[in-house]
Amino acid sequence: MKSHELASLATAALEDLKGHDIVEIDITSKSNIADAMLLATGTSRRHVKSLADEVKTKAKKAGEAPLGVEGEDSGEWVLVDLGDVIVHVMTQEMREFYELEKLWAVGAIENETATVSL
Repeated sequence: MKSHELASLATAALEDLKGHDIVEIDITSKSNIADAMLLATGTSRRHVKSLADEVKTKAKKAGEAPLGVEGEDSGEWVLVDLGDVIVHVMTQEMREFYELEKLWAVGAIENETATVSL
């Protein structure tokens, strides 16, 4: 599955369970670890875990089992590694604290590669 199809599948999974503020960031020119990063916010730790589980389930059904999952125990920030797409599901507090959109958008003005508007 191509990275944009995988990102669409993960986005649909997040939308199905009412994930908030879903953002896709193109990181192809910034990193060789993946092509895209998805960020989503859950309303509680339980919601964060459920969103991540939905991404894992939909990916597995599509034949794209996650390479790894981190943070399921705490539920404040769960990372689902789908290879070409990395999904971060966080509580609002974690998202505001780490500001990943700003971190990955550095240089976006001159490169015009990020799909994030600050």
